[in-house]
Amino acid sequence: MTQTSFDITRRQALAGLGATSALALTGCAATARPEAIVRAQAIGAERLLEVVGYNLLEHEPGRATELGVDTGAHYHLRGKLEDQSPEGQQAYAATLRQDLARVRAFPREGLDDATLTSLEVVESAYALALDGFALPYGDTPVGNWRTAPYVVIQNVGEYLALPRFMQSNHKVENGDDADAYIERMEQMPATFAGELERIRAARGMGVVPPGFLLDKAMRQMEQTIASAGKGELFADDLRTKLKAKGMPESHANRALTLESGPIAEALNSQLEELRAERAVASDDPGISARPHGEQFYDWALRSSTTTQLSPDEVHRQGLEELEALHARMDPILRDIGYTTGSVGERMQALAADPRYQFPEGDVGRAEIMDFIHERIDWIRAQMPRAFHTLVDPNLEVVRIPPAEEVGAPGAYGGAGSKDGTIPGRFWINLRTTDLHRKYDLADLTFHETIPGHVWEGEFSNRLPLIRSILAFNPFSEGWALYGEQLGDELGAYDDFAVGRLGYLQSLAFRACRMVVDTGLHAKGWSRAQAVDFFVTRNGNKPTEVDSEVDRYCSWPGQATGYKLGHSRIVGQRERAQRELGPAYDFKGFNDAVVLGGNVPMDVLEKTITRHIEHAKMTHSS
Repeated sequence: MTQTSFDITRRQALAGLGATSALALTGCAATARPEAIVRAQAIGAERLLEVVGYNLLEHEPGRATELGVDTGAHYHLRGKLEDQSPEGQQAYAATLRQDLARVRAFPREGLDDATLTSLEVVESAYALALDGFALPYGDTPVGNWRTAPYVVIQNVGEYLALPRFMQSNHKVENGDDADAYIERMEQMPATFAGELERIRAARGMGVVPPGFLLDKAMRQMEQTIASAGKGELFADDLRTKLKAKGMPESHANRALTLESGPIAEALNSQLEELRAERAVASDDPGISARPHGEQFYDWALRSSTTTQLSPDEVHRQGLEELEALHARMDPILRDIGYTTGSVGERMQALAADPRYQFPEGDVGRAEIMDFIHERIDWIRAQMPRAFHTLVDPNLEVVRIPPAEEVGAPGAYGGAGSKDGTIPGRFWINLRTTDLHRKYDLADLTFHETIPGHVWEGEFSNRLPLIRSILAFNPFSEGWALYGEQLGDELGAYDDFAVGRLGYLQSLAFRACRMVVDTGLHAKGWSRAQAVDFFVTRNGNKPTEVDSEVDRYCSWPGQATGYKLGHSRIVGQRERAQRELGPAYDFKGFNDAVVLGGNVPMDVLEKTITRHIEHAKMTHSS
């Protein structure tokens, strides 16, 4: 990919934006040299995208820290938290409306493909988010994947997010950083109070989470409050960071006062509200059982798939893909001696085979970690066979904190900071080693690390700031599943057929998600029915599925994006092969997708259209 950089100041960039707009509005373009107009247009677009990015980060300053861009003129973001109050959320929506209008009004003539894509991405993300902010309740993602109707629940809420964020992302290199740490802690009681106001308002509308989710949330909240009372969430973390730099511990003493006092009190207020909700809660799992539930799910599906597919269409596609994947699994099962029963029943039998289980306890946890690191080393070495453009991710494997494991998925991962100082991470759930098998842990590793989330995020971090911020569920998760497919195509299971079963079961699991999510939220399924579908149809482990289904109940729609996105990427690859014929290049296609950045599905199609056109011209020349 060829990149052009201009040595310009912010004043010049702003002037370029103004000049470009003036030329477009007055029709005086003929008075300037065409190349000057194009250059001014490019500078203006670059500056607009930068301004839009930092405007977003003013509302989500934690992302600035995660990306490593809370520096220089934007250092003030290091001491801020998102305003979780209703007024704060309204202000966020107002900024999105303003910047969406500016992006839509910006002239497109003469812009290169990458810049056009960036403007299209912002427009799509902001329009979707504003539809979410217009709903009467919930936590709206902006270029994010979490569609959460319940602001505080077993896997949503700052009581979970802030300890993890501060411990993992808030660096303390000097006294200013320590001051910023305390500034954030001083804002935490207001943050929790803002959430409390929103969940109380939702209860006033009759929107109460399922009782089984509240039970989990209350247990976790109680554990968080107990830790806060002892200073284990923030004060201990700050003290450790201060000691590492040889700095005085006075800031840690202030942190302990805040944590055990006003922060713990604010969390107790949230816990009281959760108990009040539990007293009136039902165990109906679907959002459609709540006021405005169908409206919420319609938006959640659009946000999670970046398509206009209906619940019935998503449900039907999931069933069709599940059958196709089971047809691929059946002969492998027969070859290894599993010939009786459905594919799901035979996969259950395989899961019970002690040859593929990890030992219990810390011995098994250590073995899992060793297995993951070995697979990362292997797949990293294969990347030159799959891409022309390579990155070398800074990557670490971390256990999900035990306090969060009960409400967390089996694993998750993501890229590090934009400046490279914070590594990409593969968070693995080790509450029990029974969550994982030797035949399914490799594909999970490829999904979360290389060439999945961490690998893709390295490329997104090289794009303009706003593109590093905005992500789309079907691309993020579809790419990670495509990364699993690349692992298979590069030979990960050539000598381990059972491992290929794990990979295919992983894809089938995501097809099940399309069925189960729509079943829960649009077809009146019970929680037990959802769990049973995974276990009986796909042979998944009950210990794995219980928390998964609970996650779908608290994030309606999100689970549908994985397999849908994977199928769209594979469909675009088949299109490229068909249209390019002998000009098709496996590595070139993979580069086109990942270098195009994280995009909605309609923009992905445009990206591949441009790739096909360029490949044809190159081949014919």
